[in-house]
Amino acid sequence: MMKKLSFIAAIFAVAIASVGCHCGRGGDGYTIEDGVIVFDTPARAAGQQSVLGLAVAPIETVRVGFVGLGMRGPGAVERFTHLDGVEIKALCDLLPERVEASQKILAARNFPEAASYSGEEGWKELCERDDIDLVYVCTPWQLHVPIAVYAMEHGKHVAVEVPAAMSLDECWALVDTAERTQRHCMMLENCVYDFFELTTLNMVQQGLLGEVLHAEGAYIHNLEPFWPYYQGNWRLDFNQSHRGDVYATHGLGPACQVLDIHRGDRMKYLVAVDTPSVNGKKIAAESMGAETFANGDQTTTLIKTENDRTILLQHNVYTPRPYDRKYQVVGTDGYANKYPVSGYAFRAAQVSKDLPDHEKLDEHSFLPEDAKRALMERYKHPILRDIEEKAREVGGHGGMDFIMDYRLVYCLHHGLPLDQDVYDAAEWSCIGELTAMSAAHNSAPVAVPDFTRGDWKKIDGYRHRMAE
Repeated sequence: MMKKLSFIAAIFAVAIASVGCHCGRGGDGYTIEDGVIVFDTPARAAGQQSVLGLAVAPIETVRVGFVGLGMRGPGAVERFTHLDGVEIKALCDLLPERVEASQKILAARNFPEAASYSGEEGWKELCERDDIDLVYVCTPWQLHVPIAVYAMEHGKHVAVEVPAAMSLDECWALVDTAERTQRHCMMLENCVYDFFELTTLNMVQQGLLGEVLHAEGAYIHNLEPFWPYYQGNWRLDFNQSHRGDVYATHGLGPACQVLDIHRGDRMKYLVAVDTPSVNGKKIAAESMGAETFANGDQTTTLIKTENDRTILLQHNVYTPRPYDRKYQVVGTDGYANKYPVSGYAFRAAQVSKDLPDHEKLDEHSFLPEDAKRALMERYKHPILRDIEEKAREVGGHGGMDFIMDYRLVYCLHHGLPLDQDVYDAAEWSCIGELTAMSAAHNSAPVAVPDFTRGDWKKIDGYRHRMAE
């Protein structure tokens, strides 16, 4: 623990020392204010309105069109066949054979054949249909924003895979389009629906961990066996030319929910450090003939919030390590940890009422396994009580993908605000460009834009909306 605290302190020391005070305009859409790089925030255009807490009229039957049927799309199509009150109206992919493969999924589940689209701009025809409520986007990252914006401009709600956007300009494009059209734009961040994360969130909201001071998240997943399966090498190609934490949302999303980000707190600034690219550069040289590789093998980011809490993120898709999302929550009265060991630690007084007959309640170690199971059952999130059994049956990363889809459709059915809004999509996705800027400037602090434009205190705490 002391090594970790010393490391965090060192990051801040380097960051603050690396730039001077108020140095003026940077010449590329940012200024340096009191040593912090601050990107320009565009004014909200006339005719735009905040979509914080956006609710639209209930949709009795959600009519869906899927775009992108390569790696993740077919699984989404199959999961939707297990949801009540949906119609799958259209399928689209660059390659027509992938569309046909997903038509077979529909046939096997006794769903009617959907309209088929393919080619470079088949998605535009899908978005232009007048019998679709929701466009579900599972394409490579670079197409997320063009398709999402086009769909919203044609009156559709949008669900878009992670990250939703790859630059600040793209983040603002999503926010401004959602505000102008008053359409939902939800990023499909599945990890916020993991059983452990949902249960821990409920514990936090019930006060079991006390005041949350710090959270951690990561995407640590050696992708070496998977690089050849990305259509046209799009993912490795992107990493070859982009520095920073380009895939932050799996670790960041759950952390932001327990910290009520833009529901009473906001991410204020970050600093980032990275290692040289060794394995990434080697892979790119062998598979692409590349001589350089921008993305460090390990990128580490520390974020400070407006309310003086902290978030620590890591990104590593190159070195041989067990899969790890790092999920940790540090509270004044308790601690949650998912990787590499799943467990909780609490002050005995915090849980004695829930575990009255348990003898060993020691805040210096994890709860015994039987106590952990009992506590997780006691604080199981209401969403899990509603849908856990079916989610485990349907699957999708153990069931969390199905819960994500179920909640999206549930909220549309009932006319409720979605669990994730466009501001979440922008906040969690902007980390890529911000960390690249920090790392390129000797780990200088970089301000996180307020995509709500001042509305981040208007909602008091993160909550899943329920019809009852």
